Amino acid sequence: MNPSERTSVDIGLLRQWLGRTERRSDSVHAAPLAALAATLDRDEALPAPGADVPPLWHWLFFTPLARQSQIGADGHAKRGDFLPPVPLPRRMWAGGRLEFLQPLRVGEEVTRDSRIVKVDAKSGRSGELVFVTVRHEVSNARGIALTEEHDIVYRDLPAPGAPPPTPQPAPSDATFSLEIVPDPVLLFRYSALTFNGHRIHYDRPYVTQVEGYPGLVVHGPLIATLLADLLRREQPQARMRRFAFTAMRPLFDTHAFTLCGRVDADPHHVALWARDHEGLLAMQAQAETA
Repeated sequence: MNPSERTSVDIGLLRQWLGRTERRSDSVHAAPLAALAATLDRDEALPAPGADVPPLWHWLFFTPLARQSQIGADGHAKRGDFLPPVPLPRRMWAGGRLEFLQPLRVGEEVTRDSRIVKVDAKSGRSGELVFVTVRHEVSNARGIALTEEHDIVYRDLPAPGAPPPTPQPAPSDATFSLEIVPDPVLLFRYSALTFNGHRIHYDRPYVTQVEGYPGLVVHGPLIATLLADLLRREQPQARMRRFAFTAMRPLFDTHAFTLCGRVDADPHHVALWARDHEGLLAMQAQAETA
């Protein structure tokens, strides 16, 4: 697609997807958990039956299962089934809000009920934007284990000469931090674990020549998982109750970035953020622990 060709959005059509539902079932297997632990450079044994699933690691389950013939040019499933057929070419995980009611455990059978709760559009300096929010409820035999609101943003390719969004400096008052080098192997392994075919994470010619990014894009859920894992390393005995995150600007495999955290006056509230190599805010998050 030529960046000079702007895409029109029929928000009335897209809002026909409001209220659409989907149910998926899965089993909590130990192998993907062990593989993610290795990917995050954690020295951990294979989880035993009954072991708790760490916060955000449920994204290893209910993975997309579109047949190869149903995959679009960007590597995602073609739009218009559960998610609305947004015609804009760029798709990103914009953020989410999660509440953890009880742990998921290795060996359990689990169910995820999903519903589209919001479809909005607006025009920005970079063109049209469409925001879709999906609410998930993940349940086991004991009832609902966690709820999640997942925000997806679709956007047009930037027009030639369009000014980039104004960046926000990252906070400078972290009390604990960890540097991450997002090399292509890390991104590939996370894509494989989550069965994420989105080409922006592993296909350099596609991401630079078609979508116009400077390098491979670090997955939004991977950054969020790394932030939750940073807190888990800092407070290994704490139990996550709530977690909310917002993506502010993309990170790429061209530079290292830093995970940062700060315990607020209330020790059960922790501010977390990802800072890029220029000191700019890439993701911000808030965690509440028990």
